[in-house]
Amino acid sequence: MANAGICSRREADEYIQAGKVSVNGEVVTELGVKITRQDVVEYDGKVVTPERKCYVLLNKPKDCVTTSDDPNGRLTVLDLVKNACQERIYPVGRLDRNTTGVLLLTNDGDLASKLTHPKFVKKKIYHVWTDKPIAEEDMQRIADGIELEDGEIHADAVSYVSDTDRNQAGIEIHSGRNRIVRRIFEHLGYRVTKLDRVYFAGLTKKNLPRGRWRYLTQEEVNFLRMGSFE
Repeated sequence: MANAGICSRREADEYIQAGKVSVNGEVVTELGVKITRQDVVEYDGKVVTPERKCYVLLNKPKDCVTTSDDPNGRLTVLDLVKNACQERIYPVGRLDRNTTGVLLLTNDGDLASKLTHPKFVKKKIYHVWTDKPIAEEDMQRIADGIELEDGEIHADAVSYVSDTDRNQAGIEIHSGRNRIVRRIFEHLGYRVTKLDRVYFAGLTKKNLPRGRWRYLTQEEVNFLRMGSFE
């Protein structure tokens, strides 16, 4: 039912327990009953048909919020991909309004959960610009681990992007904590002036201009489903 776009997975559980769902004409109230595509599922007397899955990769621009709707009327990522498909798709994870880069949007709830669940958190690589040169000892501290208000965090890898510009760094991280990259550098006394996510779970923005989107290839979808990327 969630895959058909009718409701969330939690709501589906409630509808099943309330006796509103039937399989092949018989009411089912037990959660976790296995069905196949040949089975006829009905909710409130109407047949449930699975939605076509849609996978869209966006190179998110600045001044754009990662929500499906914004009460303040600001530009959202869904505004940018509104012509991608008829199905309702949602961003997988979040990027701050002023953070740019790789963002996946899909209606595949199972895959979205796999990519964002703490147990399966995937690798992300960010390009960071700061307001002043980053000291080598601070780069080492980021690699070794620093203590933030919600616990210790350390980068899987961190390095200067350029030999001549110490204001730029590349950081590889698996954490899904909110604003984590900005908070790491702010904790050490730097202000992040620009932040770009260049890699997420094997996906990059190669050949994808800022503000543009493309569909994932079937090969990319298969890799994500199999968990082949870190």
